[in-house]
Amino acid sequence: MFFLLRLAFWLGLVLLLLPSGGGERNPAANNNVSASQAISAASATVGDLRGFCSRQPDACSVGSQVATTLGYRAQAGAKMLYDVLSQALAPQESATAHGDASKQPAEKVERASQSTLTPADLAPAWRGPPARKDGKHAA
Repeated sequence: MFFLLRLAFWLGLVLLLLPSGGGERNPAANNNVSASQAISAASATVGDLRGFCSRQPDACSVGSQVATTLGYRAQAGAKMLYDVLSQALAPQESATAHGDASKQPAEKVERASQSTLTPADLAPAWRGPPARKDGKHAA
């Protein structure tokens, strides 16, 4: 439940900071609210929300149960997603590996090498000038 309160706070702050789109068509643009008044109102709202569970204990208990249930569902969904992705990304095994253990395992199919570079590709392209015998570099 605290997550929802934080989400509402930050969403309200973002909406507050967005431009209004013009003062002529917006009658609310003529209201002058100072920053101190806005901070005072926000702190009063936070203080009121802190006492919400003492005023409405049933709503808080139901909200915590809902949050717990949603957490379990999210955890189960994440586990299912992890299982699906790990099966999809795992190397494919032969069908006999999952079948009866008494059967002889099939020979593994040798895969062609994926190294497609030729010896000319592997050779260095440039080596630089040879070193001089006197230890000085060529200019």
